[in-house]
Amino acid sequence: MKKWLIALAGVLLTFTLAGCGSKTVATTSGGKITESQYYSSMKGTSSGKQVLQQMILNKVLEKDYGDKVSTKQVTKQYNTYKSQYGSSFSTVLTQNGLTTKTFKEQLRSNLLLKEAVKDKVKITDKALKKQWKSYEPEVTVQHILVAKSATADKVLDALKKDSSQANFTKLAKKYSTDTTTKNKGGKLAAFDNTNTSYSSKFLTAAFKLKNGEYTTSAVKTSNGYEIIRMIKNPGKGKMSDHTAELKKQIWDNDMSDNDMSDSTVLQNVVSKVLKGGNVSIKDSDLKDILSSYLSTSSSSSSN
Repeated sequence: MKKWLIALAGVLLTFTLAGCGSKTVATTSGGKITESQYYSSMKGTSSGKQVLQQMILNKVLEKDYGDKVSTKQVTKQYNTYKSQYGSSFSTVLTQNGLTTKTFKEQLRSNLLLKEAVKDKVKITDKALKKQWKSYEPEVTVQHILVAKSATADKVLDALKKDSSQANFTKLAKKYSTDTTTKNKGGKLAAFDNTNTSYSSKFLTAAFKLKNGEYTTSAVKTSNGYEIIRMIKNPGKGKMSDHTAELKKQIWDNDMSDNDMSDSTVLQNVVSKVLKGGNVSIKDSDLKDILSSYLSTSSSSSSN
């Protein structure tokens, strides 16, 4: 769950504290944040300061990029996670102190920041060429997972006689231990080189296959022995045909670093966003809350 969001996208906790007024704590080009709003999120604690940082950043991001992130996009991303975790999704949210509302707020924050990254980060030719080395187009495969090498050999022997999709489907139903896919002929959802669900051994073996080919020896993974058959591989082609996809992967890589303090790219992007947001801290106790971002001045680029 931690990998879902950047470090600043903390849970917007709500606590009611006595003596809170309506004094303005900060103003931004996107609106103001009142003392009562801030105190409700634990002023003076590290969590409270993190919340204020996020609230300020969100205000400016909404002003600059709000029209680029739709409710439909947030819902789509939410449903992706919901589908991924299945029946345990509600439990996972609860364990991370989240509700449907707060999680969607965090997803929106992340999508807004991604728009800022796309806007502020210059992608160099060097970065494109580097990403191209690991790039693989989206492919569709079917697989058969078994527990023993002897069973894998039995399946491979059958495929030597008939390696058609129909026969592979039949063998998957008979032998595969993957209960999620066996009745669908072992067919998996399409994936590319950014996939993190499958082992590197599985991905390497899959990407080598052309349409209709299968792994002539089983791939040993932590799950057991895998036999993979390629249904659709469009081929890598030329780099110039995939510039948009490569840029998207680079931006996603920039967003994947959860530790903001170690991510030069995100540090610089947030710094630029805040500097352009006309942020003014009105509470003297919080005057340095954005110092680590406002003091960042180097240019943002993916090399």
